[in-house]
Amino acid sequence: MPRIVAYMDDLFFQMKLAETAKHLGLEVKVASSAESLLQLLEPLPELVIVDLNARSQPLAAVQQLRNVQPHLRVIGFLSHVQTDLAQQAQSAGLDEVMPRSKFSVNLPDILASVVAKNGK
Repeated sequence: MPRIVAYMDDLFFQMKLAETAKHLGLEVKVASSAESLLQLLEPLPELVIVDLNARSQPLAAVQQLRNVQPHLRVIGFLSHVQTDLAQQAQSAGLDEVMPRSKFSVNLPDILASVVAKNGK
């Protein structure tokens, strides 16, 4: 079963992600610290989703992740008005950064792309 790791502390988005993933047959693990994020990289997930508004320094966690997994797909989301944070996130190594609203709307398609990549 393909795995996704999420770095977030927002319970609403955790539940939204978990429900959407369940319908698509994906396993989701949630990290709330850089240490737990790195531990959840074994076995290697197909995708990491990062809430850039998480309270526990998400950019630092992404930088640590990139040190050990430079090619892993990482998507982040944030408030649409946080353009400076979006630029910092891309500099930290996120593959894609999108407003929270766009992430919510596109979540089924984002997760379906993981399923499609794995031939399910």
